[in-house]
Amino acid sequence: MRQSKGQKATTERVMHEYKKGELESGSGQKVKSRKQAIAIALSESGSSNRKSPKKNRATLSKTKTKERTGRTAEARKEGRSAQRRTLAKGAASAPRRRSTGASGRVTGPTKTELMERAKKRNITGRSRMSKGELQRALGGGGR
Repeated sequence: MRQSKGQKATTERVMHEYKKGELESGSGQKVKSRKQAIAIALSESGSSNRKSPKKNRATLSKTKTKERTGRTAEARKEGRSAQRRTLAKGAASAPRRRSTGASGRVTGPTKTELMERAKKRNITGRSRMSKGELQRALGGGGR
């Protein structure tokens, strides 16, 4: 099976960690076996033929999050994990607004924000509602 660019990059990162002696197994021990390193690389990149496509996609998504937040052995060694975590925290605390198209106009609160407001107001059927329906249920755009 062919790998996507993201999968290939993850596989290369894991094998690089193995080569530098930084790759750890699930128990936290250093990986010595090349075969085990390859198995870990294929698993983390969601390219394993031992897992279902759904499980592979979930694993790749989890791995990409780990890479973004700087929780890889490579990032820890270079001291980037603390830096990435602070950046991630700052981004999460500020409320995000979405913009649409070239005009860049703000469309209002995100669906997640509307869902939280609906939950606080105990609106029934909220989980099945679209963003527009949530706005109407909250009354006047959900502001």
